[in-house]
Parts: sequence; C-alpha cells; structure tokens
Amino acid sequence: MSVFITIGRILFALFFIVSGAFTLADIPAAGKELSTRVTIPAPAAPYMTQIENAVGISTPQLLAIVAGTVAVVCGLMIAFNLGVRFFSLLLIIGIIVATFYMDDIISTQGTEWRDNMAHTLKNLSMIGALLVLFGHGSGKRLEQEPYHER
Repeated sequence: MSVFITIGRILFALFFIVSGAFTLADIPAAGKELSTRVTIPAPAAPYMTQIENAVGISTPQLLAIVAGTVAVVCGLMIAFNLGVRFFSLLLIIGIIVATFYMDDIISTQGTEWRDNMAHTLKNLSMIGALLVLFGHGSGKRLEQEPYHER
C-alpha cells in the first residue's frame, strides 16, 4: 500500500478520533447540545427511562457517550487499517444521523444557514471519503492489473 494512502487514511481518521475525544471530554455540554436537537420517539421513551434509572445518566448524555465512543473507536480502527469496511459503514450511518439532527438547512436563514450548509457539505464530503474507504477496504487483496491494461 502506498505511503500516501496510509498517511491520508491516518489523517482522515484523526478527525473522528479528536472530535470523539472532545465529545467525551465534556459530556455535560455535548448532552446539553443533543437535548436541544434530538427527541426520543414515544415508543422508545419507557426503555430510555429504564436505562437512565439503571445507569444514572440522562439520555442526551448517554447518547453523547455513545457517539463519542463510536467516533473514537471507528477512527482508531480506520487509522490502524482494521475492519475498515465495517467501521466506515458505521461512520457513514453516524454522519447521516448527525447531519439530519444537527444541521438544519431548511428552517434557518442568514449566517446560521451558511454555517449549517458548510457543515452539511463537509459531512457529505466525509461520507464520500468514507465510501472510498468502504470500497477499498483494508487493501489486503492481491494486486490486479489496471483496468486500462486489460
């Protein structure tokens, strides 16, 4: 595998590692942000109440812990080139969910709209890069001759 691909994969994964670590470093603030944006569906509310009572943490804080942990673990696994397809797929799903709940480009205007649009476009480009990683996998296949030489 090319050294450039390895360095690029590690630098790309660094985004998820650092952002997940920042989320885990300040769980109350991340939970507060999530509580203003995410609503728990009514059918899931009783189960979330049981989980809150069992662990002693509010649902938004629990979601922040899960999101931060998933980001760090997926980033590390991609950086170490282990299970790249699986962890890329997890991050794609996570980014889609985060974009849906966090970046409101429908009802905002002005500078807030531009900020949300920039985040949405960044997320779309991250999904694109993750799709490349998903398609490439860990790169441990036998080399095939290039398509143009067949």
